[in-house]
Amino acid sequence: MPTIRSVLLPALLSVAFVVACRPSASETPADRAPSAEGDAGAPAAAPSPYSYPATRRADTAEELHGTRVADPYRWLEDLDAPETRAWVEAENAVTFGYLETIAARAPIRARLTELWNYERFGLPMREGKHYFYSRNDGLQNQNVIYVTPSLDAEAKVFLDPNTLSEDGTVALGSFTPGPKGKLVAYGIKRAGSDWEEFKVRDIKTGKDLPDHIQWSKFSEISWTKDGKGFFYARFAAPKEGETFEGANYNHMIYYHALGAPQADDVKIYERPDQPRWGFGSSVTEDGRYLVSRVWEGTSKKNGVFVLDLKAGPTKGQFVELLNQFDAEYSFVGNQGSKLLFRTDKDAPRGRVIEIDLKRPDPADWKTIIPQAPETLHGASYVGGKLFARYLKDVRSQVKVFSLKGALEREVEFPGIGTVYGFGGKQDAKETFYTFTSFTEPGTVYRYDIKSGESSVFKSPALKFNPDDYETRQVFYKSKDGTTIPMFITAKKGLELNGQNPTYLYAYGGFNISLTPGFSVPNLAWMEMGGVYAVANLRGGGEFGEEWHRGGNL
Repeated sequence: MPTIRSVLLPALLSVAFVVACRPSASETPADRAPSAEGDAGAPAAAPSPYSYPATRRADTAEELHGTRVADPYRWLEDLDAPETRAWVEAENAVTFGYLETIAARAPIRARLTELWNYERFGLPMREGKHYFYSRNDGLQNQNVIYVTPSLDAEAKVFLDPNTLSEDGTVALGSFTPGPKGKLVAYGIKRAGSDWEEFKVRDIKTGKDLPDHIQWSKFSEISWTKDGKGFFYARFAAPKEGETFEGANYNHMIYYHALGAPQADDVKIYERPDQPRWGFGSSVTEDGRYLVSRVWEGTSKKNGVFVLDLKAGPTKGQFVELLNQFDAEYSFVGNQGSKLLFRTDKDAPRGRVIEIDLKRPDPADWKTIIPQAPETLHGASYVGGKLFARYLKDVRSQVKVFSLKGALEREVEFPGIGTVYGFGGKQDAKETFYTFTSFTEPGTVYRYDIKSGESSVFKSPALKFNPDDYETRQVFYKSKDGTTIPMFITAKKGLELNGQNPTYLYAYGGFNISLTPGFSVPNLAWMEMGGVYAVANLRGGGEFGEEWHRGGNL
């Protein structure tokens, strides 16, 4: 592998030369015409070694509130226009003509391909007598779903999304096994669209049933406990020619009975008076309730509506349990009429509460897991325990509580990293999680709920040694004195003296937490002597809602 300096220095010098010598984007030859007194005394600009295409400057302008605003390059917004296509092709010829002169590109490409070619596994889920998990042999475009009766038995391919289309434009969306372990509902998406079609596959035969659901977006499948049907959300079928362009309003919840045509599906709920609301619904594990998260746009604040299924999937009326949209409420599980939620209501770093449907007034809510110094990012009810997933200084931390909120233990992890998982049934004896870091791809662990011991289920074979690198976390002061954490990863022994090429990444927005995670390009960068740093700015979700709001203007 070449070093970063040998690759970047000639490139940066060339780019600096071009930028320094090139006319500004707003200038035209007419703008640079000599003055009446001439430019004889000015130094002549060095000729550019690159022949950039001429960019036509049009007279397009808009009158906005009495001000004329020029928009001379609007013609470039018409991506299909012959002139735009010709301009793009000419620009690409300049760019790729230069890139082809960099000899190091070939070995870097070869090394990236080699690093990307490692076996990857998803978290196992158990339903009935079957385990399901995803696997990618290294360079497959999409992960393949496998099924096995035992973790020790040889798994078989159940669904290979790579075979759904010859050109690879059909992708697997949701994947939801039925409660009897006999059927699986899965979704497919075409050409990157959010539209999702649902189908049902028989686990024993591997064949699809006639069921076919269309015009669904932003929805998961939720089976009824008897496995005779499922709930989903959809929009009305779009008008001809507006499938990918028309706006979608009025999300609706439907029930589909297995074997019936979609035209016979029963509309369970809609709110035409709130056309921007969306619904994400799940049936409680005991089959008694349909709990629907009600959301609007990108706000994390949501409502929760509940439908009692005692009389059947198409009977009854939704109860607006939480309709103030004053906080985030994430359903965790239930014990009869008592529903558990993770929420930031009156707890910006999160807590777990219990709401009894028989006494839903906020005065009767119970705090099961109180707010902690760490930020609560997730909670699950598995194996008779509550698994609380925290971020402690942007590192994953998982604590195990009893259903009454007593802390029982903390799960141990191999180092600074991020964990995902800890899902499963309320009576499960095991759960699974993935651990990843800046230098370690996801390793899947099995966690024994009774003993609290973790064991490796699947670990990728790597073409590098993670022990050659180290991650440290530092804290620095922002301009206003706020302490900001930052991860720094590099080869062991590399002196951080300010002279090393450094890739600094930050985001600070939309309540998104930048936790440690593996990236092949970042690893290749560090192999060549670079430093990778991640700053956890305000605006993210690393320290709860107050940290998120701290990044708002």
